Amino acid sequence: MSTIPLDYETLRLIWWALLGILLIGFAVMGGRDLGVGTLLPFVARTDAERRVLINVIGPTWEGNQVWLVLGGGAIFAAFPPLYAVSFSGFYLAMIVILLALILRPVGFKFRGKVADTRWRSAWDWALFVGGFVPSLIMGVAVGNVLLGAPFYLDDTLRAFYTGNFFQLLMPFALLAGLVSVGMIVLQGAVLITGRTTGVLADRARTYGTWAGLATIMLFALGGVWVAFGMDGYAITSIVDTNGAINPLGKTVALVPGGWMTNYGLYPWMIAAPVLGFVGLVAAVLGLQARLRIPTLVASSMAIFGIISTAGLSLFPFLLPSSTVPESGLTLWDASSSHLTLFIMLLATVIFLPIILAYTAWVFRVMRGDVTTRSLEKNPNAY
Repeated sequence: MSTIPLDYETLRLIWWALLGILLIGFAVMGGRDLGVGTLLPFVARTDAERRVLINVIGPTWEGNQVWLVLGGGAIFAAFPPLYAVSFSGFYLAMIVILLALILRPVGFKFRGKVADTRWRSAWDWALFVGGFVPSLIMGVAVGNVLLGAPFYLDDTLRAFYTGNFFQLLMPFALLAGLVSVGMIVLQGAVLITGRTTGVLADRARTYGTWAGLATIMLFALGGVWVAFGMDGYAITSIVDTNGAINPLGKTVALVPGGWMTNYGLYPWMIAAPVLGFVGLVAAVLGLQARLRIPTLVASSMAIFGIISTAGLSLFPFLLPSSTVPESGLTLWDASSSHLTLFIMLLATVIFLPIILAYTAWVFRVMRGDVTTRSLEKNPNAY
């Protein structure tokens, strides 16, 4: 252990931050595709218009899925107890998300195989489901994390889930889901306005503006709810930030408004919700001003701020337990070993810049407006 240049506490903090960055990366990059899919049946009214939207995301959506894979891999390798509890307890919700995501590649490939209006319309709605359902359920999942998941650990650290799928659909969790849908729809609308022209861009601008305004109100309502209508979890025992994995080695209490405590202890954290609101307002104004790149930056900044707000509020919890609070998982007691985190960090330092560079190159190559005329010249278009 002494040969590792970073102490255990620092590595745990780094991987907590990296996990957040990977999840935000998927929301920003994959959110473009999910948002366009959600808007597809509404923004595009004809087959030609829908082909344009599909080809806006068609060449890059698979690459954007890398962020989701990396996020799941980081949970598995860096925080194994979190992976075990969340992926088993939320199994049905995960299956629903995966089934919805599977509709996207199938829809892209099969939609154009038959020149029939009903056939293509069915696949268009399948692409809508593939965008809307994951956006909603992932937000619902975040809401349930803030509420606390119904599970507990026995003396051998085996996890037992005490809830069911329908218990996930609590009012606050549904509110969080709507916030997620709103910010993803905004991201998709911003992409459409940046890659198309004419009536498609105008319709997307309208939907994006309404989505942005709705997200501002929903995000504010969620903040008030967390601050004044919800109990948060707080560790009441001494925390060994360099200790071994042992989620049961602490005491936890429910505290009214407890998720707001970190903002008093670490005032700089207030930058996250501020960034969320500023990004949303700037994105709405950018849509009205018909600015492309600044609006995309603003909507991405809003996503960063909204997700960071949830993550910073939870710190140091990864997954609180509503059944037995002491069973809640934190980054201090649910991480991999010191050596494992260090080796993973070395791999990340090497490969993450390569992924970022390749992604930037791909988007540079695929830049430019997508129009019906450009599709006629491209034999590989969907």
